[in-house]
Amino acid sequence: MNRELEYMFVQCARVWIPDAEDVWKSAELIKDYKNGDASLQLTLEDGTNIEHKLDPKTKNLPHLRNPDILVGENDLTALSYLHEPAVLHNLKVRFIDSKLIYTYCGIVLVAINPYETLPIYGTDIINAYSGQNMGDMDPHIFAVAEEAYKQMARDERNQSIIVSGESGAGKTVSAKYAMRYFATVSGSASEANVEEKVLASNPIMEAIGNAKTTRNDNSSRFGKYIEIGFDNRYRIIGANMRTYLLEKSRVVFQADEERNYHIFYQLCASAKLPEFKNLRLSTANDFLYTRQGRSPVIDGVDDSKELCTTRHAFTLLGINESYQMGLFQVLAAILHLGNVEIKEKDSDSSLIAPNNRHLTAFCELVGVTYKDMSQWLCHRKLKTATETYIKPLSRLQATNARDALSKHIYAKLFSWIVEHVNKALVTSIKQHSFIGVLDIYGFETFEINSFEQFCINYANEKLQQQFNMHVFKLEQEEYMKEQIPWTLIDFYDNQPCINLIEAKMGILDLLDEECKMPKGSDDSWAQKLYNTHLKTCCLFEKPRMSNRAFIIQHFADKVEYQCDGFLEKNKDTVNEEQINVLKASKKFHLLMELFQDEEKATSPTGQAPGTGGRTRLSIKPDKSRETSSKEHKKTVGCQFRNSLQMLMETLNATTPHYVRCIKPNDFKLAFSFDPKRAVQQLRACGVLETIRISAAGFPSRWTYQEFFSRYRVLMKQKDVLPDKKLTCKHVLERLVEDQDKYQFGKTKIFFRAGQVAYLEKLRADKLRAACIRIQKTIRCWLARKKYLRKRSAAITIQRFTRGYQARCLAKFMRLTQAATVIQKYQRMYVEKKRYRKKQAAALAMQTILRAYMARQKYQALLREHKAVIIQKRIRGWLARCWYKRCLEAIVYLQCCIRRMRAKRELKKLKIEARSVEHFKKLNKGMENKIMQLQRKIDEQNKDNRLISEKLVGLESSYAVEGERMRSELSQLRGVEEDARNKAIQVSSLLEELEKLRKELSVTQQEKKTLEEWAQTYRSEMEKMVSELKDQNGSLKKEKDDLNRLIQEQSQQMTEKMTRAIAEETHQLETDLNEERSRYQNLLSEHLRLEEKYDDLKEEMARSSNIKPGHRRTDSTHSSNESEYTYNSEYTEMEEGSRAGDDVTRGMDTSLTLKLQKRVTELEQEKQSLRDELENKEDQFQRARARDDAEFRKARGAELEYESLKRQELESENKKLRHDLAEMRRSLLGNTAAGAGAPGSPAYKVLLDQLNASCEELEVRKEEVLILRSQLVSQKEAMHHKDEKETMTEPSVFAEDVNKLKDADELKQAYVGLKDTNRLLEHQLQTQRRTYENETESLRGELQNVKEENNRQQQLLAQNLQLPPEARIEASLQHEITRLTNENLEFMANDPAASQEARVIILRRMVDLMEQLEKQDRTIRKLKKQLKVYSKRIGEMGAGQTEGQTSPGQMVEEPIHPVNIPRREKDFQGMLEYKREDEMKLVKNLILELKPRGVAVNLIPGLPAYILFMCLRHADYLNDDQKVRTLLTSTINSIKKILKKRGDDFETVSFWLANTCRFLHCLKQYSGDEAFMKHNTQRQNEHCLSNFDLAEYRQVISDLAIQIYQQLIKCMENILQPMIVSGMLEHETIQGVSGVKPTGLRKRTSSIADEGTYTLDSILRQLNAFHSIMCQHGTDPELIKQVVKQLFYIIGAVTLNNLLLRKDMCSWSKGMQIRYNVSQLEEWLRDKGLMTCGAKETLEPLIQAAQLLQVKKKTDEDAEAICSMCQALTTAQIVKVLNLYTPVNEFEERVSVAFIRTIQTRLRDRCESPQLLMDTKMIYPVTFPFSPSCVALETIQIPGSLNLAFLTRV
Repeated sequence: MNRELEYMFVQCARVWIPDAEDVWKSAELIKDYKNGDASLQLTLEDGTNIEHKLDPKTKNLPHLRNPDILVGENDLTALSYLHEPAVLHNLKVRFIDSKLIYTYCGIVLVAINPYETLPIYGTDIINAYSGQNMGDMDPHIFAVAEEAYKQMARDERNQSIIVSGESGAGKTVSAKYAMRYFATVSGSASEANVEEKVLASNPIMEAIGNAKTTRNDNSSRFGKYIEIGFDNRYRIIGANMRTYLLEKSRVVFQADEERNYHIFYQLCASAKLPEFKNLRLSTANDFLYTRQGRSPVIDGVDDSKELCTTRHAFTLLGINESYQMGLFQVLAAILHLGNVEIKEKDSDSSLIAPNNRHLTAFCELVGVTYKDMSQWLCHRKLKTATETYIKPLSRLQATNARDALSKHIYAKLFSWIVEHVNKALVTSIKQHSFIGVLDIYGFETFEINSFEQFCINYANEKLQQQFNMHVFKLEQEEYMKEQIPWTLIDFYDNQPCINLIEAKMGILDLLDEECKMPKGSDDSWAQKLYNTHLKTCCLFEKPRMSNRAFIIQHFADKVEYQCDGFLEKNKDTVNEEQINVLKASKKFHLLMELFQDEEKATSPTGQAPGTGGRTRLSIKPDKSRETSSKEHKKTVGCQFRNSLQMLMETLNATTPHYVRCIKPNDFKLAFSFDPKRAVQQLRACGVLETIRISAAGFPSRWTYQEFFSRYRVLMKQKDVLPDKKLTCKHVLERLVEDQDKYQFGKTKIFFRAGQVAYLEKLRADKLRAACIRIQKTIRCWLARKKYLRKRSAAITIQRFTRGYQARCLAKFMRLTQAATVIQKYQRMYVEKKRYRKKQAAALAMQTILRAYMARQKYQALLREHKAVIIQKRIRGWLARCWYKRCLEAIVYLQCCIRRMRAKRELKKLKIEARSVEHFKKLNKGMENKIMQLQRKIDEQNKDNRLISEKLVGLESSYAVEGERMRSELSQLRGVEEDARNKAIQVSSLLEELEKLRKELSVTQQEKKTLEEWAQTYRSEMEKMVSELKDQNGSLKKEKDDLNRLIQEQSQQMTEKMTRAIAEETHQLETDLNEERSRYQNLLSEHLRLEEKYDDLKEEMARSSNIKPGHRRTDSTHSSNESEYTYNSEYTEMEEGSRAGDDVTRGMDTSLTLKLQKRVTELEQEKQSLRDELENKEDQFQRARARDDAEFRKARGAELEYESLKRQELESENKKLRHDLAEMRRSLLGNTAAGAGAPGSPAYKVLLDQLNASCEELEVRKEEVLILRSQLVSQKEAMHHKDEKETMTEPSVFAEDVNKLKDADELKQAYVGLKDTNRLLEHQLQTQRRTYENETESLRGELQNVKEENNRQQQLLAQNLQLPPEARIEASLQHEITRLTNENLEFMANDPAASQEARVIILRRMVDLMEQLEKQDRTIRKLKKQLKVYSKRIGEMGAGQTEGQTSPGQMVEEPIHPVNIPRREKDFQGMLEYKREDEMKLVKNLILELKPRGVAVNLIPGLPAYILFMCLRHADYLNDDQKVRTLLTSTINSIKKILKKRGDDFETVSFWLANTCRFLHCLKQYSGDEAFMKHNTQRQNEHCLSNFDLAEYRQVISDLAIQIYQQLIKCMENILQPMIVSGMLEHETIQGVSGVKPTGLRKRTSSIADEGTYTLDSILRQLNAFHSIMCQHGTDPELIKQVVKQLFYIIGAVTLNNLLLRKDMCSWSKGMQIRYNVSQLEEWLRDKGLMTCGAKETLEPLIQAAQLLQVKKKTDEDAEAICSMCQALTTAQIVKVLNLYTPVNEFEERVSVAFIRTIQTRLRDRCESPQLLMDTKMIYPVTFPFSPSCVALETIQIPGSLNLAFLTRV
């Protein structure tokens, strides 16, 4: 323990410390805590450093904070540290940051009132929670209701939902939503709409029992317990309501900022209605009973509309208008009675002024006399033993009596309404079970507490005791079930407080006794309390400063009660004469009903109706008068105690579910949390007691698998054993030393409080170290990669830069050289001209110039000499500096060498001290390093030698230079002497020079003038040229601009037209889809009403009731239909008419009229929609016809060659036939006697030629057959090529990933790692699946071989019994059947590849059948001719002798012509049947045909073909009655088989395919040119000739829509249980999602068990759906629509569950979802369904998964999220961000500021505020025309169909 404390209380550990303002405040340790420290050094969140001193006695450390990953948990018991600050902080985080108002606390649902309407109670939310486990979804009142409903059905035990909390906490709303849930999910057992009546009771009870208080605008001022009854199918059959302790005082008095009951204000707001004029009402401020609170209006509430709602609810519950007006009269009378002014007559008497208008109105409304009522309002009758006298009342007493009468009338009215509500909710059906909803007041304490608060707190003491016992019982059962050591947990038992109140001589007993005393008072009762309990009970106290109050220590807090008014409220007296006056009313029957049971009530509520007990009174007139009188005298306290005892008995007999409502603040501010108020209520409602009981035991519970998955990182490889349980035991023994901190159960590990946080810290430390290592490696890799990339880029830039510089330099050098050459020649010319002009002057000046040059040379030599001296000095200084540096380097080098040698010596010494082997072992590789260092030293020595050689060379060159300079110096001295001699000549030359300069200046001035003129002329010319160029350029630019503008305008016009056409097309398609959807919805509604009507007829017609089973049904779901067999249509019509008569007599007339009216409206709307749909389809068909015409023109050229070849073959065939005819004629012309004898050569030649002709004919037929098959294959190839072209889509995501640069290198590395893991896992799964598939296929093949062997043996035995000709036909038929079976098997094994092969095989089979029939006809003709020829030859050879004929020939000759022809005429593709066989046809072909049996082996769509062939024959006979009856019987039979086996997918799919095929046949053979384009000539001949069946086509299309919707529902029911488990819960990528600690409500494990659905389960089911639909021959376009709908359901259900499950909103779960979606896309790609639009339906789910994975910090992230999540609504985006929960400590929560930023950016979106997607939405279905290539005349009817009565025509 000490070790764990020292490990947990370390620096940076966070703790909770008490605070006066916030109750608890978070702090962080500055330094580690050591055992024995007296204080802790802490830092608060605002940066303040404090010292927290520990208690010197207990040394208790402050509470530790839970890890961040546990903050915001759905269940408070999932917290590792279970204490008050942790609970408060978790509730605050969920309420303020995540906007979640519901939280579990073990078995309790904590609901915080948001004071804001939230969109979380719609029907879509109810459907999402329906059928879910309580721990699988986020906390919600619907989850509690679903758990109660499920336990009622599963355990056969009644349930109770106890909703408690103080006023304003939301109890009434929570109870109302629970009842709405039951009414929605269960439905009703009859057509009386009981669930609507149950919900309708809420507005009534709110109107008469709710009022505005300072804490709540809709506060329930009474307690109620509603029992919702269910039958044995768990459908609502009725309800019953009990009420408790109505606050009658509110009728006559309201505090400031409060209101009276809502019904009064609703009447005042509707006073101007015509029917309310006689009530004489006005505004609420005009009545005393409604203006005392000075707050008559509630913001956002329209009282007049609320009254309409109340009146509608009254009507729905069967309270007619007359009774409603009576109720309103009584209520108005109460208001007028409150305004009756009682004046003081004297000190002991009072009076009412005559003609008081309010009293007059009261008397008129209730039907009593003004005199009697005014008399008894101011007087009372006193009875003694001998006489009776009347006593006047003072003004105060009279006012109290008036108010008492008002309260009594309202209480009676309240009881009457509750009684009639119960009568309306009662049912005659036997109640099987019930769920009770208790909406009762919570613990209350005010500044002044009276009798009402006493009763309320007494009730809460009883409920708290029951709650504690239930929690304790559940804990004990859990420990016993897991077989862990059980130790008693000490919990608070409030039985002493309950005994203080209700035991003998308790507070209630003493109060009743004081009420019986003649002169009893509140003071005497208080003294009795002091004397009885003050010294005997520690829970009872007396205030110090009062003798009229007492204090009780309740379970929540101490409460001081004021004794004033206790006796009066307990007696609840009213003037009996006033009651008699009201009873005497003869005009107002309702008032008589209110008071007729005044003396006969046997219920505890008889004295004070509505104050307790069951409101549905049991009136027993046969009771004796004495008994009634006793019951009448029961006090309010006694009644309340009895009713509370009955309530507790009811609750103890049920399974309770608890909802604790919390009021977050006292100012009704939306999402504002006051910690003080919250803690006070948490202590009062028992939540903290639940936490304390859980914390005292083992609150944290893990299964072994979850513990192993979560803390696998803390285990070493050697610790992992095959047995997970043993592994967990070993690890825990190593990690946790104290064995008492955990216990091992059968299936779970139990931890003490705080142990999970300790393990989480160990896990986080381990993961942090691993993350640091991974980050170090990756950052190193990224930095090196970045450096190499930068280096390569720098080298490239340098290369290009240097090249550019070199090119610039070369260009500059070329320009410079050119300029130099130009300057040279220009200067040469100028100088040459000047030289010629001044040659004479130059000769005179030579002497002067030479002297001048000599001086200049001298000066230059002098300057050079001085420069040489300076250079000498500088070079000497530089040489010395260089020498010093070399010397220092040499010395340093010597030091290094000497150090190295010293180290070597030291190493040698160390080596001598050690063994050679040990040295080699420790310093492996050191020799190489030494050799490298030696190599470096040698290189440095070599460099030193080179430097020394350069130094010597420099010294020698310096000496030579010095000698040269000395020689030049001597020469200069000689030149100096010559210069002195010539200096004399300079003066004369200077004068001449001055003259020359003047001439030169004049010449230069003239030159300058000429140059300026030339420059001006040049500039003007250049300016003119530039202007011309500018004008030319501007013109060209204008031309280009005009051309560009023209092109842009044309392009814009083209784009605009294209866009407009696309938008118009899209709008038309949208309108068409909307019309289709609307029409199909109306059609489904119409069909539902028809089914409902049929169910009602059958239910009324049944002679015996069917015993129902235990199952949940929808509110609109009818009872199951019994199995039946099909009888004749006329018999059924007669029975239907008789049943219809019974129904008409038994049904409600109003319901029948409504149904008929609704059916008529639907039919009219259906007809209009049908017309619009036909128009739209005609437009679409015309567009498609144009496309088909263009396609046929393009394909016509390709088919010409094949047609020519066929013509050529046919011509050759005709030629052969011509040769045969000539041969016959020549044979007939030969009259020789022996020429044609059977044995003659002519006869043999004839036979040979005949055989050769037959063989040639067969060869030609085979060629024709091959050409036809090639044509078919080419068409199919072209079709699939087009599909592939449309399916080709670039993979944008992969390109985007490849384009990531510097900052995304980490993501690239992660993506690569993820892809690698995914690939390995996929390969492993693929290998496993391949092995399983191979095993199954081998077994199947073995079984097939056995079955094939048996069939072959049977077939061989049968064939041996047939004649030779029949054997060939039977073998061919068997071969066709075998190929068909193999094709079906191929389809089942590989549906994707079988689609093309299936069409080709079917067409080839049809061609084979056609060729077979033609060959049969040819053979029969040839045999007939051969028979004639043989006969003639025999006659011709009759004269020959018999010896010339061999015996064998004579025996065989009569056998040759023997042949039984199969068909003697050509079939026309029609089937004939007798009229009386029609029912047999429908029965055998539809009702008794099983898709899994014989129907699977047939040609796809065979039933449709047979029905159409029968229809063709009826059309051929022009028998309209036969056509009508056949179509009607077919449609009705299909509807019946769907109704009978509508939940069987194969049946629904089979009949959807056949119905569509039948519809296509009606179109293909209708004679309409639009449908005859793809027909052959033979098929066009088979078109219907007499009847137009367009109307029946529409009916059959409607039937197909119905079957399609039934198919979608069937598939949805199959897929629904798999979606959430496979897409969300199951870890497809194992190890990515971490298992977080969970609380008492365990969620579904993500580890796949045997019964858990996975993604593979979904894919297998999709494969099964696809293969079955392909096997049944469903149209490919229809399959695409089905797949699109299925994918929408998968995406919608997954996203809805994601939005309702906080545990699923994490980064790792987002990656799991994206992987699952990619697998679904891969399935689509494999099936060739990528273009069906199914991928787009998953876009919201994909974006939600991306939202879980993207960064959520900066404004740039917010912008990226807004642009990315286009398919999600704002509510969905905000919900996901609020629910985002880190699974590990390294993830960060989404800040509230970031969510606000998202909301601000998405504020302008125009979208639906709906949170969840509509999972019931069905896309409108279309049935594109798909002509059949099957020839009707070639269809064979198998004998297995039992249709031998059909005759082929």
